[in-house]
Amino acid sequence: MSSSRSVTAPTVRSVVAAAAALLVAALLVVAGSPRSADAQPATADGDVTPLQVSGPPEESLNLIVLGDGYTADELDDYYADVDKHLNVLWSIEPFRSYRNYINVYRVDVASAESGISCDPDDGNVRRDTALTLEYAEQCPADPNARGITFGEGGSEALEAYVDEIPGVTPQNRQTLTLANTGTYGGIGGRNATTSGGNSLGPYITPHELGHSLGELQDEYPYYDRGVPGDPYTDEEPDSAHHTTLTSGQLRSQHKKWWRWLGEESLSGGRIGRYESGMYACCDIWRPSRHSMMRWLAYPFDQVSREVMTRQISGRRDLSQLAADATPAGDVAPNDVLWVETPHPTYHDLDVRWSVGGEDVGGTDGARNLDLSELDVEAGEEVTVDVSDPTEFVRDPALRESAAMSFSRTWTVGESAPPADDELAFSASTPTERQVGGEDVVFAETTHPGGVEPDVRWTLDGDPIDDADGSGSVDLGSLDLAAGTYELTATLLDGGAPVDERRWTVDNVAPTVEADLSRPFKRIGIPRRAPLRIYRNDLTMGLDPSDDQEGYVVAEFRLDGDGWHHYYGWPDAPEGTPFHFTPRGTTIKELVYGALSPGGMSWAPFEKRKPGYGHHRVEYRAVDAAGNIGEVTSFRFVVVPDEKHAAERPRR
Repeated sequence: MSSSRSVTAPTVRSVVAAAAALLVAALLVVAGSPRSADAQPATADGDVTPLQVSGPPEESLNLIVLGDGYTADELDDYYADVDKHLNVLWSIEPFRSYRNYINVYRVDVASAESGISCDPDDGNVRRDTALTLEYAEQCPADPNARGITFGEGGSEALEAYVDEIPGVTPQNRQTLTLANTGTYGGIGGRNATTSGGNSLGPYITPHELGHSLGELQDEYPYYDRGVPGDPYTDEEPDSAHHTTLTSGQLRSQHKKWWRWLGEESLSGGRIGRYESGMYACCDIWRPSRHSMMRWLAYPFDQVSREVMTRQISGRRDLSQLAADATPAGDVAPNDVLWVETPHPTYHDLDVRWSVGGEDVGGTDGARNLDLSELDVEAGEEVTVDVSDPTEFVRDPALRESAAMSFSRTWTVGESAPPADDELAFSASTPTERQVGGEDVVFAETTHPGGVEPDVRWTLDGDPIDDADGSGSVDLGSLDLAAGTYELTATLLDGGAPVDERRWTVDNVAPTVEADLSRPFKRIGIPRRAPLRIYRNDLTMGLDPSDDQEGYVVAEFRLDGDGWHHYYGWPDAPEGTPFHFTPRGTTIKELVYGALSPGGMSWAPFEKRKPGYGHHRVEYRAVDAAGNIGEVTSFRFVVVPDEKHAAERPRR
């Protein structure tokens, strides 16, 4: 962004914006455009492809994705894995609503050998890979090994690749390395890892980012799988989502998640106190029965989501909202002051202007303020205050922190010569991908002195009158019919167009088909779908689809519990359906697919009742643009077979 009339030198934001444009252009020259699925395999060493750039790296949280154990001939598999992991991430809050705060760069790294070292499900041998990912320092690894770490020289090699991306620093970046393996695994930290090809790998990613970005802790009741943890004996933990206090104490002392108590949890049930967490079996409590930090494929609950929202907004360690404005100091009485803010996907930040402490009427949300229309006098102070009205945050201390709010004050002084910056778009919602039908699309401009940018928006060539002159347009307010549109932002100077940005608007909801195993009996019910009767188990395959490119996510919920992402089946070939049984199936000391009251996921030592009887499954899809499809459902009954007849529930 550029300066106002009160200074002659460009602002830091304008320099950064120009540098970012050069950076993106340079990266695209080096890496080419994002590769399609049928592109020829690359032999690149460290080529960088910007997958999503909505702002300068210095003003963003930067996610750098790398791969290890993918040979040059397997880079197409790597690209597909990256697309799947990212689209799953964008379907999970708060990443879905704050994706525009994050720049994403993909680094292409080809390894000499396929796979990674000491993989317990793939030979358990040492391999020659670029980033030396491994399940253990020495092979063979334990059959249940699940931590994917960097071996000798791996971290140094990663840093060398990342250092090639200008503007990315340890304080504003997060790396994620996908291991070319179908074995479950991953680890958190500033340089997180995950399984590229495991069915649960895309859900390891947000869990590990919960550790890495949010400093959230595991909510497991164990440290070693299958072995109950010891009771918790320490003092009240620093963890935002663990406590030793009772619900009454949380409320009366205004501690931890007291503001969320009683709310319906995003991951099922109600926010309250659920025993176990931080690897302890008992004497410590967490907010939800099952959430992202306890069982994969459930969403973050509200407590963890609030922490993650603050961390994404503050750009990790910087703890500063990426907002900028006319440089502080004296401004001329005829200046046009400006402020630029980050842009969540589904809402705008609140912007309030005041002169001498009094609100300036009619300017709510405006990113520019023309002082010549206000008859301001020398010595008066003009202030802009920016805040995020998101419902994701209830703690006033977080909402008012520098990570989520911004303020700047100027003093009206004498006139000054204008800056000579040219009028142009400087940042926007990424144009390389489709935007959803509910998105708030933005386009920022430079700020030559004394000029209020004039942005005109059209949809399929028709003017969007309510958005004239605005830096953003709320597509959700247009009540669009289902379909695909072209959105255009045109920047005018004296009525003549000087710059333009275009987006494809995907307002077609994704769909999903369910493939159920054959029941042993169907019962017809008038005006309702038949009721399926199963003996002891059933399988469910979900096949989501969309009319646009990009991985489509399917999710479902059982008996009104939390929405759970569909991933097929753990440690099974792609396409293997999800398997429901009364108590669930134990795989590597974790339980999946339980119909038991209390959820589908358990540690095997946790007591649970068999889930015989009536059940209902709802399912839906989320596409690459963030559109959520309609909910469809089916009902079924599970009864014991002869082997489990003794477990038949009593009436």
